[in-house]
Amino acid sequence: MQPVENQTSVTEFILLGFRDFPELWILLFLIFLLVYIVTMAGNLIIIVLVVTDQHLHIPMYFFLGILSCLETAYSSTILPRMLTSFVTGDITISFNGCLVQYYFFVFLAAVECCLLSVMSYDRYLAICKPLHYAALMNGKLCLQLAAGSWIMGFLASNISTALVSRLVFCGPNEIDHFLCEGLAIIELACSDIHVLNIAFFILASIFTVPPFLLTLTSYICIIVTILQIPSTTGRQRAFSTCSSHLTVVTIFYGALMIVYVLPNTQTLRDLRRAFSVFYTILTPMVNPLIYSLRNREVKEAVRRQVNLAFGRAQERKWKL
Repeated sequence: MQPVENQTSVTEFILLGFRDFPELWILLFLIFLLVYIVTMAGNLIIIVLVVTDQHLHIPMYFFLGILSCLETAYSSTILPRMLTSFVTGDITISFNGCLVQYYFFVFLAAVECCLLSVMSYDRYLAICKPLHYAALMNGKLCLQLAAGSWIMGFLASNISTALVSRLVFCGPNEIDHFLCEGLAIIELACSDIHVLNIAFFILASIFTVPPFLLTLTSYICIIVTILQIPSTTGRQRAFSTCSSHLTVVTIFYGALMIVYVLPNTQTLRDLRRAFSVFYTILTPMVNPLIYSLRNREVKEAVRRQVNLAFGRAQERKWKL
C-alpha cells in the first residue's frame, strides 16, 4: 500500500457530535467546563494526598495515584478541544490532529483497562491472601504492574494508530462523534476495511478482554471470600476496602460495553454517543469523588492535610 499522504485527499474532519444542538452550545460549554475543572481538581487532590501523606504510601493508593494521573491526561485529551469548539463554533479537526487525539485516546483507555485489573488483583491479594499480601505485593511488583499497564497501552495505541493512518480517506469527512473514535473514523475510509475490522477485533480481544476477565475473576474470588467471613462486622470491613474500586470498575466497563456491544445502527447511535460521554468525560470526574466520599482513609488524609494547613496558617499569623 502506498503512503497515506499520496492517496488521502481529506485534510480535516468535521466532528458532528453536538452539531445538532447549536442553541445549547453555551450551556454545554458551561457544563463541560465545570466537569473539566472538577475532574482536574479532584484528581490533582488525590495525587497530592497520595504523594504527601505517609499513611497512603501503600500499594492500593500507589495505584490510585497513577489512576488519577491517567484521568487528568484522559480528560485533557478530549475536553479542551471540545470546549474550544463550543466557543469558536469550529467543529473541524485536522487529519493529523485527529490521529493524535485518537492515539492518546486509545493509549489512555488501554492503560486504564489494565490498571483497573491491577487494582482488582491488589484487592484480591489483600482480602483473599491477607497473610501473604505484604510479601506478594511488594514495591518491585507494584512498579512492574504499573509499568506493564503503560506498556500495554503504548502497544495498543501504536498498532491501532498505525493501521488507521494507512487508510485512504477521499471523502466524506464527517465523523459522527464528538471525538476521533476508531470505529467512527474507519467508517469514512475509501479503502477496504474488512481486514482492518478483523485486526481491530483481535487487538480489542488482546488488550481489553484479558484485563476484564482478570478483574471479573478477582472480584468473584473477593465476593466468595467475603461471604465466608462469619461476622457481619468483618464482612462490612472487608467489603469497604474494595467497594470504591468495584464502583469505578462497574461504571467504566458498564458504559464501555454498552458503547461497543450495542449494534452500530442509526437508531442506537445517539444512545451509544450518550454513553461515550459517560465513560470518556464523566467517569474521570466521578472517580476521585467515589474514592474520597466512600473511602475512610482518603477522608482522614484530607482532614489531616486541612488541619496541617490550618496549623501552619495560624503559626504564620502568630509570627506576624
